[in-house]
Amino acid sequence: MAELIKVSAQSRSTAVAGAIAGVMREEGYAEMQAIGASAVNQAIKAIAIARGYLRDDGIDLMTVPSFTEVDIEGSERTAVRIAIFRRAPIAEQIA
Repeated sequence: MAELIKVSAQSRSTAVAGAIAGVMREEGYAEMQAIGASAVNQAIKAIAIARGYLRDDGIDLMTVPSFTEVDIEGSERTAVRIAIFRRAPIAEQIA
């Protein structure tokens, strides 16, 4: 399983996008985690940017978001976990 990409409100979306693109090229699957609205916003922007980075490699992305509980310094918080997969080309989806 690929390493978890943790995104914060201060994360640069272009840097996170580069991490996503690298993991997708190597593993074909990535997971992200973000806590809070601003962090989730950065994560979604990073996915959109990563799609552009991967376009020339013929890779498109699809995502499956979910909620998960995480322990931070003894306090339980709800995080958004985003699984990222390679999307099959349109011709393969129809067949």
